[in-house]
Amino acid sequence: MIDIRKFDSLGHANHGWLDARHHFSFANYHDPKRMGWGALRVWNDDAIAAQAGFPPHPHRDMEIITYVRTGAISHRDSMGNSGRTAAGDVQVMSA
Repeated sequence: MIDIRKFDSLGHANHGWLDARHHFSFANYHDPKRMGWGALRVWNDDAIAAQAGFPPHPHRDMEIITYVRTGAISHRDSMGNSGRTAAGDVQVMSA
């Protein structure tokens, strides 16, 4: 079954440095009809301001897949691993 979700119907949070759209219930956005899809629990469309980003934070028991549409994103984990993912590339992390 195809569920078309128009961009303006997604959950939205704008933190200045982060403009996030949530396809499923996430953080302060809660919609009991949009709780995930199978094992997929989070799908966000995030716009992150240049030279900004998430502070260090933990993840556990999950796979994180990042697709970069424009620009590039850098990531560093608590084990000292780091990398940069440019537009058109995909980053896959296991936590």
